[in-house]
Amino acid sequence: MNPYALWISYKTITKKEVTRFLRVWSQTLLPPVVTMSLYFVIFGKFIGSQIQNINGFSYMEFIVPGLVMMAVITSSFMNTVSSFYMAKFQRTVEELMVSPTPYFVVILGYVTGGVLRGLLTGAIVLSVALFFTHIAIHNILFTLLFVVLTSIIFSLAGLINGVLATSFDGISIVPTFVLTPLTYLGGVFYSIHALPPVWQKVSLWNPILYMVNGFRYGFMGVSDVSITLSVGILLAFIAIFFGASWWLFKTGRGLRN
Repeated sequence: MNPYALWISYKTITKKEVTRFLRVWSQTLLPPVVTMSLYFVIFGKFIGSQIQNINGFSYMEFIVPGLVMMAVITSSFMNTVSSFYMAKFQRTVEELMVSPTPYFVVILGYVTGGVLRGLLTGAIVLSVALFFTHIAIHNILFTLLFVVLTSIIFSLAGLINGVLATSFDGISIVPTFVLTPLTYLGGVFYSIHALPPVWQKVSLWNPILYMVNGFRYGFMGVSDVSITLSVGILLAFIAIFFGASWWLFKTGRGLRN
C-alpha cells in the first residue's frame, strides 16, 4: 500500500473508534467522571482534611494527578479491549485480517482511539477537580509526556487482552485482578516514602508507580522516583507491548481460531 492508502486506512480505523465511544458517551466518558468525583469528595474532602500536607501540598492537591491517571489508564485499556473483542465476537475483524492493511496500521488505529478516549476522560476529570482544589502545572511538557505514554501503554495492553480473550469474562479479568490492585498500590493516594523500607522496595516493581509519579511531577515538581528512569520504563513497555501486538497479528494467535 502507498502512503496515502495507509493514511486512509489508519484514519478510517481511528474514526470508527472515536465515533464508537462518543456515540455511547454516557457509558464511556460519564462513569469514570462520576467515580473520580466520589474519590475527590470522600478521600479529598472528608478524609483528606484530616491528613497533614504531603511534600508541602494539601492531600487533595496530592491525589489529583493520581486520580486523573487512574481515569486515563482505565479508559484507555477498556476502549481497546472492548472494541477489539466485539470486533472478534461479531467477526468483523476478519475483514481487517484479509485486507491489505498492514498490521501496524491496524494496531495504531485502535491505539489512537484508546489514547483519545483516555486523554478526553482525563481532561474531564481534571476539569472536575478544579471544583475541589486549586491546580497548578509545574511542567506542561512532562505532564503531557507521561499522560500520553501511559495512555499508549494501556491501549496496547487492552488490545493484547482483546486479541487473547475468548469470552466476555476474559476482558474483565485483567482490569479486576491486575489493573485495580496495581493502580491502588501505585502511589495514587500516598507517597511511598510513608511506607516501611521493605514495602518501598516492593513498590518499585510496580510500573504504575512510575507513571503516577511522572505525571505528578508535571503538576507539582515532586516525585518519589527518578523521572529519567520513569520515561525509560514507559518507553520500554511501549516497545514490548507493540512488539507483542504485532506478533499476535502476524501469527494469528487468538484471531484465526
